[in-house]
Amino acid sequence: MDAQTLQLWLPSPFVFPFSSRYQMPSVTVVIPAYNEGRAIRGVLEKARSVLNDAGIDAELMVVVDGASDNTASEATAVADTVLEHPQNMGYGRTLKTGITAAKHDLIAIADADGTYPVERLPEMIQLAERFHMVVGARTGAFYQGGWVKRVGRFVFRHLSEFAAGQRIPDINSGLRVFRRGEIMPFFSVISAGFSFTTTSTLVYLLNDMFVHYIPIEYREREGNSKVRHVRDSLRALQIIVEAILRCNPIKIFLLLAFPFFAGAALSIFIALFAQHVFWLLCGMMFLCTGSIVLSMGCLAVSTMTRRRMSEDVHREARPTLERAAITPLPNEPADLATRFNDDG
Repeated sequence: MDAQTLQLWLPSPFVFPFSSRYQMPSVTVVIPAYNEGRAIRGVLEKARSVLNDAGIDAELMVVVDGASDNTASEATAVADTVLEHPQNMGYGRTLKTGITAAKHDLIAIADADGTYPVERLPEMIQLAERFHMVVGARTGAFYQGGWVKRVGRFVFRHLSEFAAGQRIPDINSGLRVFRRGEIMPFFSVISAGFSFTTTSTLVYLLNDMFVHYIPIEYREREGNSKVRHVRDSLRALQIIVEAILRCNPIKIFLLLAFPFFAGAALSIFIALFAQHVFWLLCGMMFLCTGSIVLSMGCLAVSTMTRRRMSEDVHREARPTLERAAITPLPNEPADLATRFNDDG
């Protein structure tokens, strides 16, 4: 069975992009904007140019999040769709508005401040035919930021890697491509604030979905940053912990129990050499406490009605994938697609 025939049978994430008959899918590019009047037009014009050159049918959508400058008028000059919030609701809520109202199922998101290379979108859109989510992993001097950002990024990344069990090059990049039908079932657990990207990455990984990263150059932004690092970092930490507790709670309890087991090992080691009952009692206390915490984690896992949420996603996405699998390509005999469907 060759690649051209097999792409009729496989569901959307496994279509072969190298097939000679591959056609780029339609996409909605959602750009949240809050007081980005200086940069938004240039970002939209660049996105329009690269997508047209790649032959991609694209809807450019800007969601203006209660801006007080000329962001809306600048966006209207180029974008296909401009939605406006009457007041500032936050980054994640703005993205959810755009994703819900999008014309196409395939969604790309980017920032309005010019920091992300939108010219990489065609490559990411093509890769999205094989993966549930494609993320631009940022590199360069402008990505590093100050010490507060570095510390927060380090904590969130390593906590998420520990929970997901795999390496995450960039957990909160704002340039990514995914499908509306696969992300919307997770909206109840994905942050409506600054941590939309962080929690969406984590939720996808915790639900056994395929996330692919490509390196991109992160550029200097135009205008001032709207992020409040301390406040938004605390909220992000809360939401990350909630997401882990929903999907893989034993990891959090292992993390909480580890200091007690380490304290028990150290106390017992000292007791062996000091020959003092105090250290032995301390070791036993630490050991008992760690065991109680770990037991609570086991209890949390055993009482969960469903460990993963992916069944909901697959239930939502499967009808679309099945229709795509039996729809013949242009100039393809309809009975060929029907035959593969009947063969299972």
